[in-house]
Amino acid sequence: MEITVYQVQGRVPVTVLQPRGDLDAASYRDLIAKGQAAYKAGARDILLDLSAVPYMSSSGLVALHSLALLLRGENLPNLEAGWGALRAVKEDSSRGLQPHLKLLNPQPRVDKTLEMAGFKQFFALYTDLAAAIASF
Repeated sequence: MEITVYQVQGRVPVTVLQPRGDLDAASYRDLIAKGQAAYKAGARDILLDLSAVPYMSSSGLVALHSLALLLRGENLPNLEAGWGALRAVKEDSSRGLQPHLKLLNPQPRVDKTLEMAGFKQFFALYTDLAAAIASF
């Protein structure tokens, strides 16, 4: 998976992660690693541009949850725990919208996955880059 990283200055600096390709078991660790690298470089607000992600599996949901935890300064789930990591996602989804990680332009299949998993109550979704940046 190719992941472009760039920064946009809004009210606060926002780091945009733009993955290209399926977000699944073969690629979710790449997204987490990019998020960790951005965080170590000082990023505290991340916009995840999903416009070039045609498919997201449950592993992709774990990646989104991991990024949210990272930006809250919490420990990441044990990615080797399989269903345990997914249970952690479900348990945490009741915390409300995440202030430091937002999603941009999810494709229809990804949008459906987010809906089915209850992630639309966990992440703010935007279709306009300027509006997304202004929301931080």
